[in-house]
Amino acid sequence: MMIKMKKRGSTGTSTTTTMMIGMTAFAVSVLFCLIHRLSTTDLLFNINDSISYPSASTKSTEKYQGLVKSELIKEKTHDDHDLMNIIGKQPTYDEEHQPKPKPNQFIINCDTSHDRYDLCTLNSTTTLDPTNSTFYVWDRHNNKKNHKIRPYPRKWENFTMARIKELTIVATSTKINCQIQHEAPALVFSVGGFTGNLFHDFNDGFIPLFVTIRSAFPNGVAPILVVSHCREWWLEKYAELLRQFSPYPIINLDNDSKTHCFPSTTTIGLISHGYMTINPTLLPNSDSFLGFRKLVGSAYDAKTSRYNQQARRTSSRPRLVLASRTGRSRVILNQAEVVLLAKEVGFEVSIFEPNASTSLKQAYKLINSSHVMVGVHGAALTHSLFLRPKSILIQVVPIGIDWLAETCFGKSAKDMGLEYIEYRINANESSLMEKYGKDHLVLKDPKAVMKDNWSNTKDIYLNAQNVKVDLVRFRGYLRSAYKKAKDFMDDL
Repeated sequence: MMIKMKKRGSTGTSTTTTMMIGMTAFAVSVLFCLIHRLSTTDLLFNINDSISYPSASTKSTEKYQGLVKSELIKEKTHDDHDLMNIIGKQPTYDEEHQPKPKPNQFIINCDTSHDRYDLCTLNSTTTLDPTNSTFYVWDRHNNKKNHKIRPYPRKWENFTMARIKELTIVATSTKINCQIQHEAPALVFSVGGFTGNLFHDFNDGFIPLFVTIRSAFPNGVAPILVVSHCREWWLEKYAELLRQFSPYPIINLDNDSKTHCFPSTTTIGLISHGYMTINPTLLPNSDSFLGFRKLVGSAYDAKTSRYNQQARRTSSRPRLVLASRTGRSRVILNQAEVVLLAKEVGFEVSIFEPNASTSLKQAYKLINSSHVMVGVHGAALTHSLFLRPKSILIQVVPIGIDWLAETCFGKSAKDMGLEYIEYRINANESSLMEKYGKDHLVLKDPKAVMKDNWSNTKDIYLNAQNVKVDLVRFRGYLRSAYKKAKDFMDDL
């Protein structure tokens, strides 16, 4: 009996032990599943945060030409995991999925400290509504801050900036409907102001665009360009050059009605280092003006290399291109004699008369194949950007504009490796002599006349002065240029 009782006691203890072990195993299993689920969720969020958006060479970008439809993208990655679905849908403004600003970085960072430009950087998902020129920036803290900016780098000129469209930046925690989702960041600027004048197109446009992209996207990311005052003629004239800055279609802020979403950093404004200049010390990768010249060449060189080779075979004489001005100011009154003189010295001479409809492809073909360029100070000398390094630029400088000549073209010529020669005319070569007389202050002390008065500079020295070149004196300049050009030809 006692033995049977012991057996029943043993069986009860065994059953209890078995139940305890089973319950412990079940609890461990549940805990393991919870830990695994949490880990998987964290991993998914970490993958989403660390995905780098596709470059312009990816299949989806080629298909949509830089625009991604707002619905889910059906493309798969190579490992057949649909990560594109994570980044392809329109923003939901969930905290976990928003790009996080770097330490000490604001969601909206507007720098208004510069004399030439303002610059705003939006460090979160941004939605553009072109119908009201407003950028809505996701801010989880709901900081209701509005900013205004006119993205054109002539901030000091009130009469110019008044013509530039003002853009609004709004921080919001409210979802904004998105019709077009982009993969690349945006760079926003205006081509209003003096657009149409070649000098200003480069000085206020393409050079600051180069500087801004190199500053804001130093790792080579190509932004989508969002442009106000974006006229069809401008797009057509500069099509090849614009493609060097971005492979994406340009968003025209003036005639678009769809909302656009950008995934991360949006930059509004253009950085300017000054007139026709680039300061390498202010750029992350120390890019220079010569780097900008190479970018210009990359737009047109492939179209002109065969022409240049043919030109070298057909002539042993250096080629001189004369930038001819027509109208009422800074015209070379004895241009025909200057052309004959250049031919006597030994040059093959071409006359270049640019106008608003001049094809940049044709201009580049002519100037890039030349060894010397000659012209009176003016916007046409902006074409000197097309000269090859070691070519020669002779700038004819009228009375009173020495500083403009150096600032606008002299410095840039030297910065891109040209041989720069400045021919400053004497008083007897200026049409102002006949109008004012040799003893007038206009001729004897231009600095006193121009002091703190831009109107005098413009009205007297720029818009009412022509040039009659002293052929004897100018011959010496041409001979010097001829020798440099022959040395350049021998080095090719």
